[in-house]
Amino acid sequence: MRLNRVLRMSAAVVAAGLALTACGGGGSDTGSGSGAKNVVAKAKNDKKLTIGIKFDQPGLGQKQADGTYAGFDVDVAKYIAKELGVEESGITWKEAQSAQREDLIKKGEVDFIVATYSITDKRKNEVSFAGPYFIAHQDLLVQADNTDITGPESLTGNKKLCSVKGSTPAQNVKEKYAKEVQLQEVGKYTDCVTSLLNKTVDAMTTDDVILAGYASQQPGKLKLVGKGFTDEKYGVGLKKDDNESITAINNAIKKMQQDGAWKAALEKNVGPSGYKIPEPPAIS
Repeated sequence: MRLNRVLRMSAAVVAAGLALTACGGGGSDTGSGSGAKNVVAKAKNDKKLTIGIKFDQPGLGQKQADGTYAGFDVDVAKYIAKELGVEESGITWKEAQSAQREDLIKKGEVDFIVATYSITDKRKNEVSFAGPYFIAHQDLLVQADNTDITGPESLTGNKKLCSVKGSTPAQNVKEKYAKEVQLQEVGKYTDCVTSLLNKTVDAMTTDDVILAGYASQQPGKLKLVGKGFTDEKYGVGLKKDDNESITAINNAIKKMQQDGAWKAALEKNVGPSGYKIPEPPAIS
């Protein structure tokens, strides 16, 4: 009799555990303890989000000395979060380095990413995008007193062009505009800025809004050439086929554009460099 009671009690415990698992109590789809199935539901239920940004791009996404975060991408991310019902105090910021972005999303380590994340067909095979919230153009950064570099085709002779290792922008310049340019490839864009300030290179290249951020840090020393020659559509990356969240984020971006917050964020973060604030892009 006693054995039968023990067996009945054990069966009841197992059944309760199975019921709890079936109700979603044993795991999370978003990597932060919530059972919500998408970003919208998690924001509504938990009032918390984990957002991926760059930590080292001035004017866009940068971790400050005091531990806070600043930049246009940061402002866009905070605006979206608030529209979803999450205050800034409910945001956990996570560094999203370029090569890690798809993995961070697919593994649920972030809810979405706002980090100069260009929308491409290859990336759309792995993740989904809302936006675009901004369209950048590849450009050049030079010394403020430089007058002979007016665009990629003027990088002739012994001109030295800096970019990061494996950079497609640098190769783009060499292949399409200036075959004889000398490429100097380094580990980080900040290394390019140092070389440019030291005059050991003549120019550096990447997206114009990124360059504008560096120019803002060096007023009177560096300038943007201002002749963009590609289109880079920045999107908000999130889990593939999270259509409800894509719609909600797109609506937040549209509202940010319409109420003036989008333009104000750009003027505050990259305007001091002389960067010409563009019109906001149409949301697809």
